[in-house]
Parts: sequence; C-alpha cells; structure tokens
Amino acid sequence: MSSPSPKIIVFGNEKGGSGKSTAAVHAAIGLLRMGYRVGSIDLDPRQGTFTRYIANRRTWMERNVAHLPCPTHIPVSASQSSTIALAHDEDTARLNAAILTLAENHDFIVIDTPGTDSFLNRLAHSYADVLVTPINDSFIDLDLLARIDPETLEIKAPSIYSDMVFEQRKLRMQRDRGTIEWIVMRNRLSHINARNKQDIADLMEKLEKRLHFRTTPGFGERVIFRELFLKGLTLLDLHETEEDSLSLSQVTARQEVRSLLNAIDPEKLIPKPGKGAS
Repeated sequence: MSSPSPKIIVFGNEKGGSGKSTAAVHAAIGLLRMGYRVGSIDLDPRQGTFTRYIANRRTWMERNVAHLPCPTHIPVSASQSSTIALAHDEDTARLNAAILTLAENHDFIVIDTPGTDSFLNRLAHSYADVLVTPINDSFIDLDLLARIDPETLEIKAPSIYSDMVFEQRKLRMQRDRGTIEWIVMRNRLSHINARNKQDIADLMEKLEKRLHFRTTPGFGERVIFRELFLKGLTLLDLHETEEDSLSLSQVTARQEVRSLLNAIDPEKLIPKPGKGAS
C-alpha cells in the first residue's frame, strides 16, 4: 500500500497501564481544536479504551445538547483466522481499509495500539509518520526500551520493543522511503528530585542517541484524567464545559497536553489550517 496523504500518529508500546489511550485521545482532540481534520483507529477494540472514550463523548454531547469536536473513529479487530498467513492477510486488509476510508478527507489519523505484541500492532507501527511511546518513569517501564545492568546501570542491549521499532523503520523505508519520528513520553514524572529519577534521566539521554528517539515530558498521575474518561471529555474541553475556573492541577495538566502537541509539532507535518488553536 502506498503512503496515505494524511499523516499518521501511532501511540504504541507493548505494556499496558502507561496512559497510551489517554494520550492518544487528547492528541486527537487537540489536533481537532487546532483546526485539523482528524480520524482515529482503535486496534484494541476488546479492551476498547479509545473506542469507549469516544462513545462516552458522544453520549455526553447528546445529554447536554452540546457539540464538541470528535474524530471520525473506526475500531479494527484482529483476525481470528485459524492460519497465520490468512490472519496476516486479513489484518493487513482491515487496517488498510480503515486508513483508506479516512485518507480522503482527513489531515491526521491517530492510531491507538494494544499493549501486546501482534502482527497488527507491528503493521500499524510501520505506517507511522510519528510514533509516540508513553512509558511510566520507572526502571520497570524503561525495560521496554533497553536491557539495563542492575549493578552498573549500563545499557546492555535494546529491548524487544526497540528492536521491533527498528524493524518497522526499515520496512517503512523499503515501502515508500518514509521515515518514522519516534517520541518517548515520560509519564508520571516525580516532582521529587530523587536519585532514581536522575538515573532514569541519564539513561534516557544515552538511549536517545542510541535508539534515535527524542523525549518529552508526559502526563502526571492525576485523578482528573480518570474522571474525564467517564464523560468522554478532555482537558482541552474544560473551558467549554466547566462554569468554575480551572484548578491549578487542571491548568498544569492542560499544559502537559499542550507539551505533547508541541512535541508532535503538527505544523511541521501539515501546514496549519486557517483556524486558531483553542
């Protein structure tokens, strides 16, 4: 399949609980509020966090007789075929069909992937123009990127996931000469300047050069993210849905979302439409 005209932003890793779907939804709504046309694909409809988020959002709009920007959303299930070859063919056809459906009249496609390794997950990574990998700021999640010596904290080797990203970068280059820009989000950063935090920061700096990604601060551990899910709202909607002024925590969380959008830098990918950001 040739590269589609929209730019594809994939949120991926192979571990659950990192805030991947929350980041994907906020990125999609943020792009919409910047004036871009956005489609979204959920490759994990069984877990379905992204899909349920959008459904909750539409329910909130119906109940409140209100309009909020919402991406054109398509859930894509993995094939249940009994043979590997047929399953791969079906997965490829389903993902390509979803992308082509959105390609005609959207600027960006945001893809949320499952927290497991699968052919469909790897295929989605290979279509990314931008890959965003949220990880919690801990040595447990750092293992997603590389194997670390516990005594010396030296980098022993890239992880299975990093190797997979490398392979999908090669596949993308072979397919259409395209490149994948890799961004790693450091979620749940501690506000305490602990030794552990500094050790991780030092290792991330080394890994940036070795694995060819760049880091950006992610989202903090905030109750507001979980509360908003039930309504299908994002932090970028609160100025339209809340009568009271935002709390300091909410203001800080909104800035975290804007930092993610700045890291993705959509205007570098597609010139900004004639509509200002909210």
